[in-house]
Amino acid sequence: MTPPENQGHGIAAEAPIGSPAVSLCVMAKRAEYLKAASARRHGTNGFLLQARDRADGEPVSRVGFTASKKIGNAVLRNRAKRRLRALAREVLAPRAQPGWDYVLVARPDATVTRSYADLRADLEQALRSVHRGRS
Repeated sequence: MTPPENQGHGIAAEAPIGSPAVSLCVMAKRAEYLKAASARRHGTNGFLLQARDRADGEPVSRVGFTASKKIGNAVLRNRAKRRLRALAREVLAPRAQPGWDYVLVARPDATVTRSYADLRADLEQALRSVHRGRS
């Protein structure tokens, strides 16, 4: 019997359609969140977007998600963060500027109950607003 790797050539994998122009990493340290909180921000009906230009020359953009206990119990906080992560994958990844940090902060009631299409429109508008004053 031949090993599976020698049985055939298989199908060549292709890059996914619409792959992000900028790679997104998730922020892990509290200090990164605090720096983003003191930079540009744009509030929407569904969430708050905080954005900061790190000006470090790295092409990677970082993203963070926050849902405080004001959102509700653990189930609601997790649901809010899941929705924000999905928004970041869909909207933020292709539109993120290299070298920027973004934090999406959930709003009580709104992030969980607002329609996904409205949240997507909110994020697109917030990104335009945050990057408008950019030189």
